[in-house]
Order: sequence, then structure tokens, then C-alpha cells
Amino acid sequence: LIYQKESFNKQNEFCEEINLLENRFKQLLNDIISKGQEDGVFRKTDIKLTTELILGSLYAAVNKGIEKKHSKEQQKSEREKIFNFVLQSLVVGNKISETLPLLGRTIVITRTIEQSKESAQAFIKLGADIIIFPTLDIVPPESWQAFDEIVKGKDEINFIIFTSKHAVEMFIKRCGELNIKFDFKNVIVVAVGNKTTAACKEMNIPVSIVPKVFSGKGVVDELSKYDIENKVVFIPRSAIGREELPHGLSERGAILKTANVYNVTLPNKNIVEKNIRRLKETKPDMFIFTSPSTFKNFLKLLDIINPAQFFSSFDVASIGPTTKAAIELRKVKVDVMPDEFTINGLIKAIINHYKLK
Repeated sequence: LIYQKESFNKQNEFCEEINLLENRFKQLLNDIISKGQEDGVFRKTDIKLTTELILGSLYAAVNKGIEKKHSKEQQKSEREKIFNFVLQSLVVGNKISETLPLLGRTIVITRTIEQSKESAQAFIKLGADIIIFPTLDIVPPESWQAFDEIVKGKDEINFIIFTSKHAVEMFIKRCGELNIKFDFKNVIVVAVGNKTTAACKEMNIPVSIVPKVFSGKGVVDELSKYDIENKVVFIPRSAIGREELPHGLSERGAILKTANVYNVTLPNKNIVEKNIRRLKETKPDMFIFTSPSTFKNFLKLLDIINPAQFFSSFDVASIGPTTKAAIELRKVKVDVMPDEFTINGLIKAIINHYKLK
């Protein structure tokens, strides 16, 4: 519309609105270029002239798309060409590979919508084009009975282990519904992972232990430093939680109490229809899976019968060994797995993977 504004009546209110939008767009570009120059990322140029050149390139691409009736995929390709051209022109020396190491890579993130959006921002900042493909939906457990009995009971709890942000949020939510203010004063709280630790702090839950290795074995190894024999360890968990952690603690003499505080289900197909369409219109470079459930649900949502064949032309990244094992069980090659089983660890591993390609 901005490109075609000259064809509108100059006195038209619509034309005035387009002019306003164009001026805002110019100012946004000016601010971005100015900040880049201040930070030493962009080379010194005439900011006003550079802005006009960028806008001219965008308008030309829009006009070309209108005249040739480009598909969404062709429009995206044109945008990427302009984006890359502008960056190559502005960025100083080799800083483009340092600042945007994932530039030109299209990566599919398969988590819940909320988690995917959080992860996407980290990848976008590094230049990647992200396709969010939610494969999980977090819902309350079928029954709160086990949880309610534990938090209402008179038995002392010595340790509580939170293995995910969702476990923290659902724990606090259910306590609120029961009008219980849980007393953490004499409880040693274990938080697995940075996101879980941050959620605890946000909910004013004092965290005593954050295992160095974010896995069931990592938690067991960390708690082995404490006297846990005959101590009550409470794990509020997912309904599909793995048994490695409870089993490991039981072997060391702990008295285990577990309760489901959330369940992980398949999202409604109507919710992911647009994601499926975009996936079919694009050729991704990589798929990221952060749990066995994300992988299994992805196969279900796309009705993939032969996973090995489907993923044969893509890179596949797994956040940790359990997910990797689930993927490889279906004869799919895992190209990237980090040493640190977190999104940040995964990002570093993906950057290194493409540096070597």
C-alpha cells in the first residue's frame, strides 16, 4: 500500500495514514542503523540515504510481487534476499558471522506455544528464521487426589524436587485453590534447570540446590551428597514423567512421594493448522526436539509413517540423551546434542554445527 500510495488521492484520509506509517517505518530504520553504528556493528554511512535505499529496495520487491503474483514462498525468498543484501552492506567486516551466526537458517521449534515463543526469540536474535510448531499442550492432571493428600498431610517433607517450570506453576496454582500457603521453611528445594529456578524465584520459593547436570541422573548424583536415607522426597511431576529419578532416589533409601500436577497432551489439530501449512511451504534446515513427547507428537500431527525418510534431508537436534534415544529408536539420525541440556546449550551446539558445515 505504501508503494502504491501515489495512485491515491493526496487528500484522502487513507493516504494520510499510509504517509504516517511510512514515516514511522523510516524512523524505525533510522534508529536501528544509528544504534548499529554506535555499537560498532554497522559501518558508518549516511543514515538518511541508507534508509531511503532500503525503502526503495523494499518497494521494488513489493511491486515485483504484485505484478508477477508471487506466492508466499516467493515473497519470503525476496524478503530474505533484501535482508541479506542490506546486512552484508551494513555490517562491518566479518562481524556478520559473529553477530548473526544462524543467518539464513530456518529452524523448527517443537514445544508448547509459550515455550516455543520464548526459545524463538533467542534464535531470532542470532539471525535464524523460526517456525514455531507446538506439539504439546499442558493441562491439569486427571486427578489431584494424590497431590492434595500430600500437601494437606501431616507427614514431614524433607526435600521437594521441581523438574520443570510447569511443575512449579501448577504446584502453586493448586495450593492456591486449596487455600494452602505451603511452608518451605524446613524443606530443601531442588530446582532442575535455569527456567525452573527462575520460576521458583518468581513464586518466592527458596531454592537450595540446582544440579549441575539437568537430568534425572544429575539430580540423583547431587542428592547423593546428602543424607537422604529415610528422608521424605516429594516430586510434583508430569503424568508422563520418567522413572529414572524416583528409582535412583529409592535405591539410596529415600521415601518417595510423587504426584501428578500436570499432563502433556497433543494440541488440537485446528490450533496447528497454520503451522502445518507454513511447514509445507518452507524448507527448514533443522528440527529441534526437547523431549520424547515433542518428537512423538510431531509424527502424529503430521501423520508421518516413515520418520527416517521424512527427516533424511533435514538436520535434527535433540536437547538431551533421553530425547536422542527416542528419536534414534525410529531410525532418525540426530545431528546435534549439547553437553549442557538446556536451550542455551542447544543454541551453542547448533552454532558450532553450522560453523563446521
